[in-house]
Amino acid sequence: MKGVDEAFLGIGDKPGLDIWCIVGGILVPVSKPMHGKFYTGNSYLLLSTAELKTGVRRHHVHYWVGEEANEEDCLVASDKAVELDAALGSHTVQYRETQGEESDKFLSYFKPCVIPVKGSFSSHLKGSGGSNGTTMFRCEGEHIARVTQVPFSRSSLDHKSVFIVDTQSKIFLFSGCNSSIQTRAKALDVVKHLKENRHAGRCEIATIEDGKLVGDSDAGEFWNLFGGYAPIPRDMPEAVMEEPMAVSFKLFWINKRNLVPMEAHLLAREILNSDRSYILDCGTEIFLWMGMATLVSERKSSVTALEDYVQSQGRSLNVRTVIMTEGNETLDFKLHFQLWPKNVELKLYEAGREKVAAIFKHQGYDVTEIPEHKPQKLISCDGSLKVWLVDRGYVTLLGTEEQEQLYTGDCYILQYSYVEDRKDYHLFLAWSGKNSVKEDNVAAASLMSSMADSTKGHSVVAKVFEGREPELFFSLFNSLIIFKGGRSTAYKNSVLQKSERNGCHEKDGVALFRVQGLEHDCAQAIQVDLPLKQSLLVREGSEPDSFWKALGGRSEYSKEKCIKGWPADPQLYSCSVAHGMLILYTVLNWSLLKVKEVFSFCQDDLATEETLILDCKEEIYVWVGLHSDVTSKEQALDIGEMFLRDSIFRDGRPIETTVYVVTEGDEPAFFTRFFSWDSSKQSSIIGNSFERKLALLKGLSPKLESATFIMIYSLLEMRDKFLLVCSNIYQSVLVVHTKLLLHYHTGQKHAQAIVEATCRSIIRADHAGAPATPTGGEEGVRLRLCRKVCQGAFAGFRAPTITTSSVPITQKPLIVSDVHADHGGAAALPHLAPRIGGRALRGYSAAVNVACVIFEFDILLLQQFVELYVSAA
Repeated sequence: MKGVDEAFLGIGDKPGLDIWCIVGGILVPVSKPMHGKFYTGNSYLLLSTAELKTGVRRHHVHYWVGEEANEEDCLVASDKAVELDAALGSHTVQYRETQGEESDKFLSYFKPCVIPVKGSFSSHLKGSGGSNGTTMFRCEGEHIARVTQVPFSRSSLDHKSVFIVDTQSKIFLFSGCNSSIQTRAKALDVVKHLKENRHAGRCEIATIEDGKLVGDSDAGEFWNLFGGYAPIPRDMPEAVMEEPMAVSFKLFWINKRNLVPMEAHLLAREILNSDRSYILDCGTEIFLWMGMATLVSERKSSVTALEDYVQSQGRSLNVRTVIMTEGNETLDFKLHFQLWPKNVELKLYEAGREKVAAIFKHQGYDVTEIPEHKPQKLISCDGSLKVWLVDRGYVTLLGTEEQEQLYTGDCYILQYSYVEDRKDYHLFLAWSGKNSVKEDNVAAASLMSSMADSTKGHSVVAKVFEGREPELFFSLFNSLIIFKGGRSTAYKNSVLQKSERNGCHEKDGVALFRVQGLEHDCAQAIQVDLPLKQSLLVREGSEPDSFWKALGGRSEYSKEKCIKGWPADPQLYSCSVAHGMLILYTVLNWSLLKVKEVFSFCQDDLATEETLILDCKEEIYVWVGLHSDVTSKEQALDIGEMFLRDSIFRDGRPIETTVYVVTEGDEPAFFTRFFSWDSSKQSSIIGNSFERKLALLKGLSPKLESATFIMIYSLLEMRDKFLLVCSNIYQSVLVVHTKLLLHYHTGQKHAQAIVEATCRSIIRADHAGAPATPTGGEEGVRLRLCRKVCQGAFAGFRAPTITTSSVPITQKPLIVSDVHADHGGAAALPHLAPRIGGRALRGYSAAVNVACVIFEFDILLLQQFVELYVSAA
């Protein structure tokens, strides 16, 4: 191709990355082991190729400019990006990346991080070695780690970021007091990367918390690197940017590198001509749009004009530039225009297909139709189904026959229970008919959430609307008939008020149904308008006049085969709602959801502190971490609805799109299929995302995880049986249970759930806790307990006073669920340690020791403490 570098021949045929470095104006390919290593003295060209589920390849082109790169190499990189786009049929989107201000999309190609290297690519080719001195990095970002090398100085530290100090023998991680848990966890990924790549896996790791110095040898060693401890100055308050009432923009068209301003109060697609190029300046982003009729040389000139414009504005470091060709506009670009026309989807016509087949047969080719793709089984078919009718805020369980007959005026709750990977799963669906009333819709969502919370096992909830049901919904039924009309009181009242009887099904009458289904054993019959007077079997092409008369007369109708489109490629978004905004949304219908796309997502992006949305176009999944701010499934459903109402993400989709809510630890197979899922990564370690990664990085024993914490989680599912067996084994089990104020290192939510599930209300200490009272000997510690008999308490229990020195360890074990230091109870721990566990125990008695020994210790000390009893049991 004329005007295109020969290095681009055959590029983009395979998914993955292709990277070139600009050296002396020439493209030098970068080998795969060097991907992600960028020298500050160079500019790079990068091509990302991804194969979509439709089979189409999507290309993104980035050119990266180092802070020490010369201007000539930068211009060469931008020109080569235009040539690469032309070589790929002008179907790419191009991005300009500046060192330190890279886009999330660019950084997502190089997980866990990109650490620019001082120097140039030529020094690497010559084999020059790097420095082995101490280096210091600042880490920012919650889903993508933004790593910047900073001067090794105390003045580089602040309270809002996370810092890594890499020495020859040890890596220090300093967490600012105002940094988020997610940022600290991402910084640990960088620490792991440094340990493996710079230290060959042989170095120590120390974590330092901002403001905590007492009794921490690592903290002392860290501050000695800076010549001793000194307080860090307060962070300067960030300037609050007032959001403008309307987004301002500037539009130019490019005339031989000269920018000609265009006056337009509202942007419309029609003002963009295919033989011109335009610059749209939106403040934080600048777009270059190039018409399809422009030449490659004209496009290069337009990119140069864009570079000149950005530099003349003094915004080269804090602005994103996106370059695109006509027909490949990004969603962000289209949103600045009024009513951007939708892309026309190509349709497969039966007549055209037959003509093509006839031509090939005439040429002597054997033509056979490709069989339709069989739908994938998303859920086990061996489960059991229950259906409830929602009426006046209550539910009525339907019989076996009734549960396969739904009405368009009603709302129903479905529970499908099945076993998957030896775990009990329960899928709850709130189905709303097209004509159902709002009162029943709201009640169905609330009742479904309550039912799911009270069910043992792994529960997933979803809101489903008639006419937008996913394949998964229909697969739960052997057959399904949807009648017009309804049985709920609210629906009947609405019909009476409107005086409409036309929309009700009459059992003795004859009605017209649309029969559909992907498989013969999963068919649905849905009642439609225009009932017939008698039942007839009619074949297409031989319809009697009475048939057409009942339908309102003979007319043309679509004869195209309904072909199911390719599934869309899913996208993951992190989302947040300001405190209290969910209440405003429920009352005032305000959508105040903030979302941000997570590029190149994987299972590790599901952080326990977050709420994320997996957008699959036909359906969305709201994933809720155990440590997130979302406290109920109803709130998660509201977040999903807010996401759909936002015009940015609707893209023509109706608000009735199915919304699933999946809680961390309860992920079913029809959710995990969108990830390369590793079940061993599920939260078997108590704590937030930072503590989990830190425990694994410091070498937590897998045996300890499976033997201890998995056993604890299993107790939640069998708590009733657990209490019963415990009461039979031990008629007097002592539980020192204070206010349950647990240190976050033990995972507050997990620990609270464990204690409430196993030892709830058996016995509680008084408000003074369990004070340690010396009785003369060195080991003489007395625990004064008082009891509070509640439901489930052990019968005949007495509140004794026990001295550890007088009770042999062979007697019934003392179980300590929580002793808080503020009440003085922690003083008893050294004396109680020999008593916990007792003799070698079996069965549930061993589980008692594991589940209830939860101290306010650091998590690593806790794991070592509990391991003693696991091995003994």
